[in-house]
Amino acid sequence: MNQADPFLTKFKGAFSGVLRWPQLDALWETIRNDAHGGWYVYAVGHEPPESAVAGDKLNEFITEIDRLLRKDHEEDYCGIVYADDFKKPTFVKIYDPNNLGVVCGSSDNPPLPGWVMSKLKPVSLPDAFPPPGNRRRWWQRVFGKN
Repeated sequence: MNQADPFLTKFKGAFSGVLRWPQLDALWETIRNDAHGGWYVYAVGHEPPESAVAGDKLNEFITEIDRLLRKDHEEDYCGIVYADDFKKPTFVKIYDPNNLGVVCGSSDNPPLPGWVMSKLKPVSLPDAFPPPGNRRRWWQRVFGKN
């Protein structure tokens, strides 16, 4: 995997966390207002999409992911969505509330997000960031496979 890929470069760049639910509402509204802006919606672990979603599908995704986040992340704060820019977002990482680990970046191997919304065509994140060697060795020991 080419680590210089524009998607991977952006993925590894600077992001700000959405701390409060009203801030998330504002981010969704900004993205909805740019629904025809060529957003890719990528469920990490599945094949990356080949094309951007249509505006109605983008709105449906936002509605559904917002519902899931609020239901599964029963906190009075958000803290699981990160955007490259709140005023003109082009890249959003959404972490799965059921697989958080240490998402703030203080870990050597933070978990991958559950979903990514991007104006750049995604590449496979699991291929770009394989599990650490100790996890691969564990897997090989248990199952005898690569």
